[in-house]
Amino acid sequence: MKVLNFGSLNLDYTYQVSHISRPGETIRAKDVSMNLGGKGFNQSVALSRAGLACYHAGLVGEEGLEFYDACETFGIKTDYIKTVTGRCGHTVIQVDEDGQNCILLFGGANQKNSKEYVDEVLKNFDTGDIIVLQNEINELPYIIDQAFAKGMTIVLNPSPFDERLDACDLGKVSIFIFNETEGQQMTGMTTPATIVAAMAASYSNAKIVLTLGEGGSIYHHGDEELYQAAFKVATVDTTAAGDTFTGYFIAGLVKKLPMREVLINASKAAALAVTKAGAALSIPFMSEVELFNTD
Repeated sequence: MKVLNFGSLNLDYTYQVSHISRPGETIRAKDVSMNLGGKGFNQSVALSRAGLACYHAGLVGEEGLEFYDACETFGIKTDYIKTVTGRCGHTVIQVDEDGQNCILLFGGANQKNSKEYVDEVLKNFDTGDIIVLQNEINELPYIIDQAFAKGMTIVLNPSPFDERLDACDLGKVSIFIFNETEGQQMTGMTTPATIVAAMAASYSNAKIVLTLGEGGSIYHHGDEELYQAAFKVATVDTTAAGDTFTGYFIAGLVKKLPMREVLINASKAAALAVTKAGAALSIPFMSEVELFNTD
């Protein structure tokens, strides 16, 4: 079994602020940093640090060559990353004093995928392999269709949620991992219980994972439903918490751990991630997760 993450590669510009700026307001940033990120890249880092051999597919612009070296450093296989003309995808992130964030996303190279490139990547994968997807790249409907035709297990983090997902055949998705806001947008429901119920009714064969931040997480598949509380920590930056949870959850499935253990490890990893600033660099190693004292 091989794990492929077909996802975004962004340059993250993070500004530390007293509060998230309001419409028409100009505020001073206390600090600024530039890091490698993107939901795709962050989830690949999480998969790798959780102990999986992960292949990444995605496009970078001419100023994004450091992604190749960074992936090698993080243990991510770069066979299917490609450089194209133009700018990298990038984000402008505000992080306030409570660790909450807001993110402005520019697609850049992430929006230059072609069907030919998708075919070129997927020809190297087969039935039973796992593909991890988010909604920060173009050609997502085609990727889902082709991966399904090959018999791959499709994991979708429908973030950011927007109208482009309407073109995707979500009935082909094997595992959904999403937060409460995305759940409300997907279902029109407003409470965790009704969100999960609506998703389970619409996609009865899929595994449903709803993350609730400090409220924990819910897993549902068939007759099984589990709730996992979040672990209390001092929050510094929540930027990569969801991506960390996603990577560790998938790793637990691949390792065939009991579902309760999968959820505990993913929750521990997400908790550790929010105690550090930044995105990819905040994602913990499995050794740190195993040593994490939750008392």
